[in-house]
Amino acid sequence: MCGIVGFVSDKPNKSEIIKNMTDKIIHRGPDKEGYYIDKNVALGHRRLAIIDKENGKQPMISQDKTLSLVYNGEIYNYKELKNELETKGHKFKTNCDTEVLLHGYEEWGTHMPTKLRGMFAFAIWDKKNKTLFCSRDHFGIKPLYYYQNKEVFMFGSEIKSFLEHPKFKKNLNQELLGAYLSFSFNPSLETFFKDVYCLKPGSNLIFHNSKITISEYYDTNFSEEDISFYGVTNKIENKVEESIKYHKISDVEIGTFLSSGVDSSYITSVLKPNKTYSVGYDDSKYSEVEYAKDLCDKLKIINVSRIIEKDEYLGLVEKVLYYMDEPISDPSAISLYLLANLASKDVKVVLSGEGADEFFGGYNCYNELEMFKIYNKIPFSIRQNLSLLFEKLQECRGRNFIVRRGKKLEEEYVGVNKIFSQKEMKKVLNIKSYIKNEQITKPVFDKYNGKSDLTKMQAIDTEFWLSRNILLKADKMTMANSIEARTPFVDKEVFEIASSLPRNCKITKENTKVALREAAKKYIPNDAYKKKKLGFPVPLRDWLREDDFYQVVKKVFSQDFVKEFFNQDYIFVLLNQHKNNQKDNYRKIWAIYCFIKWYEVFFR
Repeated sequence: MCGIVGFVSDKPNKSEIIKNMTDKIIHRGPDKEGYYIDKNVALGHRRLAIIDKENGKQPMISQDKTLSLVYNGEIYNYKELKNELETKGHKFKTNCDTEVLLHGYEEWGTHMPTKLRGMFAFAIWDKKNKTLFCSRDHFGIKPLYYYQNKEVFMFGSEIKSFLEHPKFKKNLNQELLGAYLSFSFNPSLETFFKDVYCLKPGSNLIFHNSKITISEYYDTNFSEEDISFYGVTNKIENKVEESIKYHKISDVEIGTFLSSGVDSSYITSVLKPNKTYSVGYDDSKYSEVEYAKDLCDKLKIINVSRIIEKDEYLGLVEKVLYYMDEPISDPSAISLYLLANLASKDVKVVLSGEGADEFFGGYNCYNELEMFKIYNKIPFSIRQNLSLLFEKLQECRGRNFIVRRGKKLEEEYVGVNKIFSQKEMKKVLNIKSYIKNEQITKPVFDKYNGKSDLTKMQAIDTEFWLSRNILLKADKMTMANSIEARTPFVDKEVFEIASSLPRNCKITKENTKVALREAAKKYIPNDAYKKKKLGFPVPLRDWLREDDFYQVVKKVFSQDFVKEFFNQDYIFVLLNQHKNNQKDNYRKIWAIYCFIKWYEVFFR
């Protein structure tokens, strides 16, 4: 696991610039640094040494000196690929996966990423043809950003490294603010820095003659096939166990993040690491630590845990937003930062349960499709009229349900944690032009036209929530603490099974992730396999009603520059309604607060 950065330019002073850019992401690789510079390009690398610690120095240069590679990630099938390449005559000097990428590119060219199983973002400079080839893994576990103007093209693991280049023009892309307020993160491949883009997962980028060409080598595709329930649980069990086996390849000790849920409990129960790591809060409603300890006691392994305090949480907002590069209002980001910090005292690698909910149908809103089947049979026109009526009413029990059920999925659904509606956006925002939700989600809904609502919801959540929030958050928060997070569920072979599951293998009235839970049951020695999903609970709702926390947020909302973006009168209404227990606005308040704090970090 590492940090990479580079730029293509014929301007002088490359060595000083690339050094400054690389230093900006030292947290991603504190063990070693390396550079490659020629007339046209500069590449920088920070290394976190995990496999073949003595070798694997980067940038790595091909034996004929024409190719230079910088790479971030892990290729779990690198040994098999190395054997295949050796039979084709390639000679290796190291035992690391980095060299496999270099020889793989020599052998297979731009087709090489299709052969990889793992997480990766890499760039290869072809000196002979003056071409830069970049690629990002199938699901977006590893980030890769790029930027171009008339004078320079640059790429990197984190946007903040671009700030060190004298030709980078830092401008706010405020048109993303509307989408952010709905999704709680930036769902677009554009970023909040104008002209900076995130390379789409499963894509290659070629930069040649000042032109960018992007092509997809992998596309996620959900379907619901007619498969036997018990036959599929055996397949899940075998493939998950195989994936965990691959994900534990390391020359350093590995731990796991552990909550009370089935996903992390499944991984922990199969892997049985020496140590697991958990965080929680004083209030038992927001803590899963006791459940984690119970599992570890039964497995006879160690659980290391800690309780997060309110002041500590609030004090980390700016730091977390700095490491994230873009605004995010997912409350669990700060919890995850502290969890990674706890683990970093013992290990360099942790396994974590991301991806299981999107792939196997784990979110509570999914099984609402089964729970409320009868209501959904009411003619849509009647449900739509009820929705319009209840939308005008004050909040009351059942209101949100009726409002949602009277809208088509395509106009309403942006993911599991929608915050502001399109209608409310007009009240809260002072900017006139912003990207609408449907502009972002429409291509996915069009792709799955005619498929079930469950399939559409999983596709939306995989495309946006998983890629642009869950995985990005896991990468940035662990790398901020110089450790590597590995996600065994986010694996192309695991997805191959999960993506074709029939509805009854995913949801029932009673539960979610039905087939996955059945497969996990064999390994987990307590009741975690059947426990309802909690997410990563944080007591923000309660804290925002306490005067000290409320005053901090109120002060931030009161600043003069805030009116550039928000209707200050309206955001104070939201804040005071929540404080006075009139409405539950905590997620709306936190989304606004996090954007303001992010803006202060990067633009003030």
